[in-house]
Amino acid sequence: MINPLDLENAFNEYAGDLMHSAPDGIIDINLPVLYELGLLNCEQATPDQRKLTQHFHVIESNEKVTLFNDIFVVWILPRIIDEQPTTYTLVGIHQGKKPNLELVFHTKGVYNTPNFVLRILEHFLMEIQENNDVLGNIEKKL
Repeated sequence: MINPLDLENAFNEYAGDLMHSAPDGIIDINLPVLYELGLLNCEQATPDQRKLTQHFHVIESNEKVTLFNDIFVVWILPRIIDEQPTTYTLVGIHQGKKPNLELVFHTKGVYNTPNFVLRILEHFLMEIQENNDVLGNIEKKL
């Protein structure tokens, strides 16, 4: 069973030094990134992508929204930076007692809408899941 206190402790550790905690740095979502991810078309998320974001427990606080299930933990942090609404999204995967931070992205300006944040999150969750499935298959063969 996932303990929300463990999630909070992991969040505090990661958020305390976000630049160094994020494995690939903080992904700045902008037009070229959306193009590269294939998210500029008007198509909605695939059923497989939607499935990944529909079964989360939610914990809301003044600081953030925490979403978690048996596989993922997602922390969504709305902020005002330089007088501009910005959203940081941290995505982790459960491995042992403490989730492992997989990626961090932030959106601002025209890209900081619930629709874009959700579509980007769905894309990254699917990508992480696919990578873990491939790694799992490789480990089984070894």
